[in-house]
Amino acid sequence: MKVKNILISQIAPADFDKSPYADLKKKYCISIDFFKFFKIHSISSIDFRKTKINILDHTAIVFSSTTTIDQFFMLCKELRVEMPYEMKYYCMTDMTAHYLQKYIHYRKRKIFFGKNNNPSSVYDLLLKNRAHNYLIPCGADSGSTHFAEFFDKHNIKYTQAVCFATESADIKNNVDLSKYDVVIFFSPAGIAAFKENYPDFVQGELTFGAVGLAACNAVREAGWELLVEAPTKEHPTIISALEAFLKDNATRRR
Repeated sequence: MKVKNILISQIAPADFDKSPYADLKKKYCISIDFFKFFKIHSISSIDFRKTKINILDHTAIVFSSTTTIDQFFMLCKELRVEMPYEMKYYCMTDMTAHYLQKYIHYRKRKIFFGKNNNPSSVYDLLLKNRAHNYLIPCGADSGSTHFAEFFDKHNIKYTQAVCFATESADIKNNVDLSKYDVVIFFSPAGIAAFKENYPDFVQGELTFGAVGLAACNAVREAGWELLVEAPTKEHPTIISALEAFLKDNATRRR
């Protein structure tokens, strides 16, 4: 196949011309469009208090995405909860871990993440620190997260805390799916929105890519083939994974 059009299920970068996507577009003579597949609604402090969850009862927090980080700290601000110096943070990737700098002093805290760009390696860290009482911030539609399943299996104490809700965007009336050769997902919520918009969808020759372990697993669980995946040992970012795919499937500018 020769890739000509790619759909990124995210909001376009503020300065697209200076982004890595612009470099890919120029280098491989492709078109890249952006459309976020779902909307996020924050959970109010009033609704959160009804859950009877005390954030500070926990000694460690697990983050799966930058969206979750944003929503969690917005909620903490509304609740007037300040993270203690001793709090530990576990993240799927180094990118997610470094994003914490937006809210905490990175070097002064205990932050852990998967090594060698292997997100699943964070589970080894969790096993080594099983004495913690973990908090898992998540979305209302997350159900039983992969972390929750892991903690249940190994009898590790944890609480899931719903910090936001998602609403599927109207993809089918705003996006001409037939024009795209590749679609990139960034979260299970995006995949759920896609399935809601296209309940009878058959993948055919459409290539799927995904970022993060949860999104990659969701694509496979939907029965679709996943050809562009990040982060991996070879491709720590989706840009790297896309470029590797485009080298064999796009026309390179001479």
